[in-house]
Amino acid sequence: MARPLKSHEIESPISHERLYYRIGEVSRITGLKPHVLRYWESEFKAIRPHKEGSLQRLYRRKDLDLILKIKKLLYEEGFTIAGAKKKIRDLERLENREMKLKRVEKGSNGKAHEFLVAIREELKGIRKILE
Repeated sequence: MARPLKSHEIESPISHERLYYRIGEVSRITGLKPHVLRYWESEFKAIRPHKEGSLQRLYRRKDLDLILKIKKLLYEEGFTIAGAKKKIRDLERLENREMKLKRVEKGSNGKAHEFLVAIREELKGIRKILE
């Protein structure tokens, strides 16, 4: 395992101000070894670190969030790699649908808005039942 996080790192290991993190930093934040991170890049296509001319991997905030989500699925919830891939795909689809619904809500008139809000609440209830 990577070195344990210091107390100030535990409080806020992911900075909202930084754009990129090197693989060593991601390793410390997530507690995963660099070879695991590189392996996950090959398995989870959504993890796409930026590579400069030096080929240094530079992870973005969204990569870090996804890595932490995958770690939770694999290590805490007991998913297999295949199961985690499916769950990630399902979550992305759900997030995309919610974003589309929010866009429609903003651009609609009163009655359509009320109807969409009711549908959204019903879908949230269904999602809770399925989880």
